[in-house]
Amino acid sequence: MMLEHRLLQGVVAIACLLPLLVGGQGIVHGPAPFGHLADVPRDLDSHFRYISGIFFATGLGFLSCIPHIETKGPRFRLLGGLIVVGGFARLVSLIDVGMPSRGHVLGLGMEILVVPLLMLWQARLARRALSNAGPNP
Repeated sequence: MMLEHRLLQGVVAIACLLPLLVGGQGIVHGPAPFGHLADVPRDLDSHFRYISGIFFATGLGFLSCIPHIETKGPRFRLLGGLIVVGGFARLVSLIDVGMPSRGHVLGLGMEILVVPLLMLWQARLARRALSNAGPNP
């Protein structure tokens, strides 16, 4: 079980790089790096940076789950649920306005496929850790 524990921690740490890097870039640079968007309305820039901040904070939240990941089920599920809901919102955009760039399609895959699988893996690890702990004296 220790190997599986370390493997999940490593996978989550690597997965955290995406919201930290992309969210951080969005906070600092706004929507400009995503195309010819140098002159966007202020409200759109503000909203984009706000959402980027939430994305960045989600990455920090997942990072906080890495130590003792087997005990962080409620936090892990909350953060994962936020990401999955965001992924379905992205899917609505894909259906409504068309296929986004490759990076956004990869993000969609992470959000509605990879994150739910990580949530299931964390829950399995938590159940196994609990059963191995045995009854409390």
